[in-house]
Amino acid sequence: MHPTILLLHSIFRYLVLILLLIVLVRSYSGWQNKKGFAAMDDKFSLWLLITTHIQFLLGLILYFISPIVIFSGESMKNPVARYWLVEHSVPMIMAIALITAARTTSKRLTDPTAKHKRLFILNVIALVIILVTVFAMKDRSPFAISM
Repeated sequence: MHPTILLLHSIFRYLVLILLLIVLVRSYSGWQNKKGFAAMDDKFSLWLLITTHIQFLLGLILYFISPIVIFSGESMKNPVARYWLVEHSVPMIMAIALITAARTTSKRLTDPTAKHKRLFILNVIALVIILVTVFAMKDRSPFAISM
C-alpha cells in the first residue's frame, strides 16, 4: 500500500505545480491587463484546489503509514525523520491553506481585477513556500546520494 500511495503522491505533486503555474499566469495576466474573471479562471482555480486537497490526503496517509516518519522524541535528533515529521508537513499545510484561502476569498470578491490579484498574491506565496520546502529536502532525503 505504501508504494502505491507514494507513487500517487509523487504524480500529484506535478499536477499541483502545473495547475499552480497556470493559475498564477492567468491571474497575473488578468490582474495586470484588468481582464474579466472568465469561467476558465474559475475552473483552473477549482481544479488547483481539488488537486491540492487530494495531494494533502495522500500526504496525510503517508504521514501515518510511512516507515520514515517516526513518532518519538528521537525523531528530532534524526535530520531525515525530523524533515518528514515536521519540516515538510508544516510548510506544505501552510501552502495548502493559502491555496484554499486564495480560492475561497476570491470567490467572495465582485471586482474581477481584485479576484485576479487575490489569486495571484496568495498563490505565489504558496508556491514560494512549496519551493523552499522542496529544495530544503535535497540533503535530507533518505534517497540522496552522498558524495
